[in-house]
Amino acid sequence: MPIGKRALAEFFGTFWLVFGGCGAAVLAAAYPGLGIGFLGVALAFGLTVLTMVYAVGHISGGHFNPAVSLGLAVGKRFKGADIVPYWIAQVAGAILAAGVLYVIASGRAAFDVHAGFASNGYGAHSPGGYSLLAGFVAEVVLTAFFLIVIMGATDERAPKGFAGLAIGLCLTLIHLVCIPVTNTSVNPARSTGPALFAGGWALQQLWMFWVAPLIGGALGGAIYTVIFGIESKAKPVVEPMPARVTA
Repeated sequence: MPIGKRALAEFFGTFWLVFGGCGAAVLAAAYPGLGIGFLGVALAFGLTVLTMVYAVGHISGGHFNPAVSLGLAVGKRFKGADIVPYWIAQVAGAILAAGVLYVIASGRAAFDVHAGFASNGYGAHSPGGYSLLAGFVAEVVLTAFFLIVIMGATDERAPKGFAGLAIGLCLTLIHLVCIPVTNTSVNPARSTGPALFAGGWALQQLWMFWVAPLIGGALGGAIYTVIFGIESKAKPVVEPMPARVTA
C-alpha cells in the first residue's frame, strides 16, 4: 500500500479518535442531568479506536498515535522510515479534529476554551491534582501496556479477528485508570490538538505528553519483542490485512 494512502488512513483515524474522545469530554461529560462522566469518556475513546481499526486498520495498520508507531518500529512490526509521515498525518488529523470540535463547542455561549478543552495536564491542571511525577509514571506505564496489548493481539499466534476489540477495550481501561491523573493522553497527537486551542498552561505542559508516551511506547514494543516475540511468526501491523481484519 502506498505511503500516501496509509498516511491518509492515519489522518482519518486520528481525527476520529480526537473528535470522538475529546468531543465526548467537552460536549457530553458534564452535560446537566445527563452527563456521561468519566466512564462515558473512557468508552468514547475506546470506541473510536475500535471502529477505526476495523474501518482503516487494513490500510495503515491502525496506529492513530505517534507512540504506537514508535513502539511498533521498536518491536520490528513497522518500518522506521515511515514514522515521520505517520506522525505528520496523526498530528494533522488531531489538530483538524480539535478545530472542528472548537467550532461546535463555541456555539454555546458559556463555552470557555481556556478552561481546559479536554487538554492533558498535571499538578494544578490534573483533574485529581496529581503531581508531574505521578502523571509521568502513569503515562509511561499505561502506554507501555497499550503497546504490549496491541502487539499481542495482532500476533499471528493470537485468535484472528478480535484484535480491534482487545485494543479498543484496552484504551477504555487506560482511560478509566488515568483520567483522574492526567485526563489521559498515552497519545501525543491527541494531546497536541486540544492544547493548541486551549493555549497557556496546556501548551506549557504538552512536552510531558510527548516524552512520557513515546518512552512508554518504545518500552512496550521492546518488552513484547524480547519476551514474547517470535519474529518469523509476528505479522507486521502496517501491512494490509484481509477483509475480516486482524489488527
